[in-house]
Amino acid sequence: MNETDLQHFGHKIRDRLAELKAQSTAGQQAQSIVELDQQAVGRLSRMDALQNQAMAKAQQARRDLEGRRLQAALDRIEEGEFGYCEDCGEPIAIGRLELDLAASKCVSCASA
Repeated sequence: MNETDLQHFGHKIRDRLAELKAQSTAGQQAQSIVELDQQAVGRLSRMDALQNQAMAKAQQARRDLEGRRLQAALDRIEEGEFGYCEDCGEPIAIGRLELDLAASKCVSCASA
């Protein structure tokens, strides 16, 4: 992987991290505590609100995981290890990295 490729992927990773941060900020209200006010909200509405809150928390957990994986990919770029399989050391296909910026294993090792 050449320097141009590393810059390309570094830019894409930073862009995706910025998107995740924006989505996390936008999703904060959906994760807030659901108020218990039976006069203002009926039981079914409250159940719906609780379900929406649970989904928002699950989405945040997925964003957090993706963010950690992307940060690890940026660390690998800094260390000169990005684009190489962490198991066998062989290069990871560019197409695989385009699909999953945080991929740390080649197809062979990932499917094993």
